[in-house]
This record gives sequence, structure tokens and C-alpha cells, in this order.
Amino acid sequence: MRLSLVITLGISLALPLIAGAADWPHFRGINGDAVSAETGINKDWVATPPATAWTIPVTDGGYSGPAVVGGIVYFVDHKGKEDIVRAIDLATGVDKWKVNYPDSAPDNYGFSRSTPAIDNGMLYYITSAGDVFCLKQADGTLVWKKNCIADYGGVKINWFYSMSPFIDGNKLIIVPGGADKAVVALDKTTGETIWAGGGSDKAGYATPMAATINGKKQYLVLAATSLISVDADNGKLLWSYPWKTQYDVNSAVPIVIGDSVFITSGYGRGCTLLDIKDGKATARWENKDMISQMNTPLLIEGLLYCTSDPGNLVCMDPATGKALWKQAGFEKGGLLAVDGTVIIVDGKSGSVTMATVSKEGYKELGKISPYTTGRDFWAPPVFADGNLLVRSKKELTCIKLK
Repeated sequence: MRLSLVITLGISLALPLIAGAADWPHFRGINGDAVSAETGINKDWVATPPATAWTIPVTDGGYSGPAVVGGIVYFVDHKGKEDIVRAIDLATGVDKWKVNYPDSAPDNYGFSRSTPAIDNGMLYYITSAGDVFCLKQADGTLVWKKNCIADYGGVKINWFYSMSPFIDGNKLIIVPGGADKAVVALDKTTGETIWAGGGSDKAGYATPMAATINGKKQYLVLAATSLISVDADNGKLLWSYPWKTQYDVNSAVPIVIGDSVFITSGYGRGCTLLDIKDGKATARWENKDMISQMNTPLLIEGLLYCTSDPGNLVCMDPATGKALWKQAGFEKGGLLAVDGTVIIVDGKSGSVTMATVSKEGYKELGKISPYTTGRDFWAPPVFADGNLLVRSKKELTCIKLK
């Protein structure tokens, strides 16, 4: 493999940057719930519109979000036939280093899908072609590499691999979608296979997640045609539930609520709450009040909030499946929670809204428009160290909220 390495500014090569409370080290943040523990942010966007700290061009045309650890933004870009792994100074937007790796996958709604994960001095990311990379966090040097198709018999899906790497202890969990290898656990240090299992469903577009249900540790994956649960110790299929969506687009991460699991998909599929008991999943209810094609809902004080087709922000009581309210003006964009507020990206216009939400309703605190042109603003927003990071297909923007 040809390695092209450019280091423009030095950082310590001796000590890894360990994720702290103000960081966003992987997809959906430090706790995997898209909720930041930070406080003291600007909540009056009408009187004091937040300032843009910097905007930098990106060339991948895709939808991956950044990870942020120790004041460094880690982002996977793409140009030509190469991925560009970038370490960007959060304060200035200047690249501290860049590393290029070959990736010959064709443009398919852009290139990047996967948000990188930073863990114990390593950077992990997954390409749309199914390459799984482990790099040194300090400078991007390759440690090991696997491929979902070549190594695990995975099947290339319509819009290619989109999952982000999920790390649990010493394991890196991926979803190749191969025969008897729907889900694979890799040793995060060496890349060696710990186990492969979970049946043979093809990969969906969702990132796997860990859960303890009925006292049993397991990994949940919304695959191409079903929600599957595998034993965290050995990859054995514990249970599954059929969930067929048009074009097999199952993208949102399952939400665990006690011993139940909520899932939602777009293309008119809707949502359901599954009660898990005695190794079986049974639907408590199913409806179309929340239809999320791209992004994963927030669970806040027992209620679900998500952007939903045909263009609403929806508040739902998962116990009953009842939509408590719907707020128009949002389309397929991502959202996060911080300091008692919810920040929502409109997937159509790219505008960013801050609001307070509860079962009583929606209260807008302000709206900004960091992008005046473009479309398909589907990437998940990120909040780290007082900064909101959002992206279009052509730009990555940092907005100061402290």
C-alpha cells in the first residue's frame, strides 16, 4: 500500500489524547446517545447569534461526521482515488496532519459514510468499500487493515458500507453481512477475528450498539432486512425480528428502553417498539408517526425526538407509540442534545436550529444558516468543547457556542 504522509504541524508522538467529557470521540458522542454533558452554552441565538469560528473545504461529497478528542478534529475526506484522514486543530481549523490511503470505490452519493472512532491512541474508520482501518492517532500511521468483503464474504449493498466503527472493551464490532458472518468482532489492537456470527443477513446502514437486555450483554444491529441481536461473548444469534424496508435502507441505530428496543426506518416503513422476552422479540405497537430515513432519535427523559418524513421534528412516547407533537420545517437532518437544548439540522436547507423540547411542545431559541447553497445536509452534528461542528457536502464548519 502506498502511503502519502504530510505533517504540517507537530503533535506529541508519545502520548495518546484520551477522550474527556468535553470530547466527541466517536459516532453519537462519548456515551453513544448524541447527548453532551457540557453546560454554559449560548442559548439566546436571537439576541446573540453564534459566531462561525472557521469553515474549511472538504472534497469527499459525503456524509461522515467528525470525531473530536483533545482539541483535535478527526475527519475522513476523499479526493480522486484516495481517502484523506485529517487531524484538524479545533481552535483554528488548520490541518495538523493528513494521511492519504488508496480507496478506489466509485462516487455513490459521495464517498465517506463512517464517523471515525478514537480509542486508546488509535483511530478507526470504515470506508464505503468496506475497508476497516486502524491508524495511530498521533500521526495516521497504519497499524492494521481488514476488508468486509474480502475477509468476511460481505455483500456490497446499494449505497455501500455506511456503519461507523463501534468499540466495546477490547473488541471492534463491524457488520460485513457475510454468510454466517453478519456481525464480526475484531481485536481492536491486532485486527484479528475474535468471533464471527449473527446469521447471514446483509449489512444495513446502521452502526451496531451494545445493550444489556434481560441481564444479557448483547450487540444489536439493524441489518438489511431484520433487527438482530448477538451474544457479546461469542457472536451467537440470540434473537431477530424481520424489518424489511424499501431498498434495504435501515440506517438508524436501535434505541434500548429497559428490556425493549425501538427501531425506525424511512421510505414509509415507520417505527416499532419490540419487547424482548424469553429469547423472542414481540412488537408492542407499530405505526408511521416517526419515519427516520437517516438519523437516530434522541431519548430524553423517556421520550423520543427525531426528524421524520415528510419533514417534521417528532416527539413520541415510546411506551404507547403516540406522537405527542410534530413540528414542521425539518427534513432528514441530524440532531443532538446539549445543556437542556436540542440542536437540529434541516437536511434540506442546512439551517441549524436550537430549541427546548418536552412533552408539552417545541420552543425555538433561534436559527442560523451557515450554508446558503447545497442540499442533502444529512451528516450528524457534533458538539465538543463548546463548539458545534456541522458539515455540508463541500464544507466543514465550526460554530462557537461558548
